[in-house]
Amino acid sequence: MLDRTTRINALYDFYQELLTEKQRSYMEMYYLEDFSLGEISETSNVSRQAIYDNIRRTEQMLEEYEQKLGLYQKFLVRQSLLKEISEIADERNDEQLKMKIEAIIEIE
Repeated sequence: MLDRTTRINALYDFYQELLTEKQRSYMEMYYLEDFSLGEISETSNVSRQAIYDNIRRTEQMLEEYEQKLGLYQKFLVRQSLLKEISEIADERNDEQLKMKIEAIIEIE
């Protein structure tokens, strides 16, 4: 469950601008603020089932965006490569290269 939550949070970070305001609101309450479906339902004056359906559809949309665009997967590959390069810089004690790697990581 934690891996799924982590993945959905990451996909949300990448694709939130493609969602409607209502979708963003429900996802933020559920995943970021840890509200229960009942709490979101009370806050939004919408049935618990409607909240559940909206969140599940939004999760599906995020997965579809990732399947088409692959931004999260590309991010993971870049992070892995940067880690490898950083280890090489450490081995060579190359401070300039380490600074450049840190600058790249900060951009992401």
